[in-house]
Amino acid sequence: MDTKPNPQTSTQLRRSTRLTSKRIPTITPSSQPVPKNKTRDIEDCFSQDEADSVRASLLRWYDINQRELPWRRKHGCGCAGDAKERRAYEVWVSEVMLQQTRVATVVAYYNRWMQRWPTVHCLATASQEEVNEMWSGLGYYRRARYLLEGAKSIAKEGRFPRNATELRGVPGIGNYTAGAVASIAFNEAVPVVDGNVVRVISRLNAISSNPKDSSTVKHIWDLAGQLVDKSRPGDLNQALMELGATICMPKNPNCINCPVSDQCRALSLSRLETSTIKVTDFPPKVIKSKQRLEFAAVCVILVQNDSCENQKHVTENFYLLVKRPEKGLLAGLWEFPMVLVAERRTDMESRRKEMDEYLKNLKLDFGEEFNLVSREEVGEYLHIFSHIRLRMHVELMLLNTKGGLNQLENQGQDCQVVWKFVHDSTMESTGLTSGIRKVYNMTQEFRSKQMSTNTQEPKSKLKRMRS
Repeated sequence: MDTKPNPQTSTQLRRSTRLTSKRIPTITPSSQPVPKNKTRDIEDCFSQDEADSVRASLLRWYDINQRELPWRRKHGCGCAGDAKERRAYEVWVSEVMLQQTRVATVVAYYNRWMQRWPTVHCLATASQEEVNEMWSGLGYYRRARYLLEGAKSIAKEGRFPRNATELRGVPGIGNYTAGAVASIAFNEAVPVVDGNVVRVISRLNAISSNPKDSSTVKHIWDLAGQLVDKSRPGDLNQALMELGATICMPKNPNCINCPVSDQCRALSLSRLETSTIKVTDFPPKVIKSKQRLEFAAVCVILVQNDSCENQKHVTENFYLLVKRPEKGLLAGLWEFPMVLVAERRTDMESRRKEMDEYLKNLKLDFGEEFNLVSREEVGEYLHIFSHIRLRMHVELMLLNTKGGLNQLENQGQDCQVVWKFVHDSTMESTGLTSGIRKVYNMTQEFRSKQMSTNTQEPKSKLKRMRS
C-alpha cells in the first residue's frame, strides 16, 4: 500500500541527518553534543544509553499510570504451575479480543467469557456456535474461530506452550500474540509489536518509511527487541502498548505528559525553528484501498403461531435464521435470509424475485405450511466492514402457521442451506453479527410503529363519527 508523500517532511528529515545534537538537544538522553564527525542516521537503532533511558522511563510511568484491567496483574504478583497456565490463557484471550477492538468494549466480553470458560480446557469442550454466540457483536469473528481451534490443539497436547516459539505452533497464534503471552505470562524476553507500538517507536526514532513495508516492520520489531527488559519483559511490552493507547495517540498526542518525550526524535524535529514537521507525521499515513460497495436483499421472516392456553389466546413469534457457509466472510454465523444483488437490480420487484428464488432452496413450502399476512419494505441499512460497504435493503414478511409448530421443528439439515426458527424471546441472546442485530432492531422499530398506528386508527374514526 502506498503512503501520502510529504516533500517538506522528507527534505527536512534528510537535512536533520546532518544536524548535531546542538541543534536537536533532546536526541540523546545525556543532551551532550555529538562530535561533528559522528553524526548518525536518524533511523538508526537505539544506543545502549538510549535504550536504558527509554526502558527505565517507561517502567516508572507504567507502574504509576497503568489502567486496572481484569486480565492484568501488578508487578511482583508471580504464579506457578497450573496458575501460570491459567495466566497464559487469560492473556491469550484478552490479546485476541483487543485486536481491532477498544479496551472499553473488550472488558465486558472478557469477563463473560472467563466466567463461562475459565480455563483453556473448558474452552476446548465448547462448540463453535456457543463461541460465536459469546462473541456476538465483537466483530472479526475469525478471531473466535481461531481461539477455539487453538484451545482444542492445546488441550490435545495436554499442556500450554511455554515460550514464543511453541506458541507460534498453535493455530491462529502469530508473532504478536506469541510475544504477548510469552512475555507477560512466562517472563520471556521477547518483543511485542502492535499498532500502538509501531506509532510509539516510529516517533521515538522519527521513522519516515511506510509502516506497512516488510523492511520497516522488521526494523520496528528489532527496535522493540532492543527495549525489552530482561527482568520485566511483560511489563515493558504492556507499557509500550499503554503509552500508545493513552498518551502517544494517532491524532492528538499528549507530549507534555509523555514519559519519553526527552528521547523522542519526532518531537525534537517538530521544535526546530524552521520546521514544518509535526509529531503526527510519524508514522506516515497509509492510503487505504477503497472499500467496494455491495448490495443485498434481506428478508426478515416472522412466523406467528396462534394457540389457546388456559382459555386464553396466545400468539408466539418465531424468526427464521439461516447459517452462513463455513468458509469466507462471517463463516458459520446466523443471519436473516440474505442474497447479494447487482446494483441495477435493487428495485423492490427485482429484489423480491431474487429472494423468492433463494427461499426455494430452503425447501420450505411457504404456500402449504404458512399463510402470508403481509410483506412490506422496512428500509435500508449500510453496514461497513473493513473492506466492504454493504447496503442492505430490508423487508419484513409476516406469516401465520397453518398446522401449529410442527413446521418449525425442521432445522433445514436436508438442504444445502442450514436454517432454524428462533423464538423471539431468545433473539437477544442469539449470536448475531452487529449488522444483523441492527437489521433486527430496525424491524422491531418498524413493527412498533405499525402497531401504534393500528391502535390509533379506530380512535380517530370514532372521533369523526361523534362529530
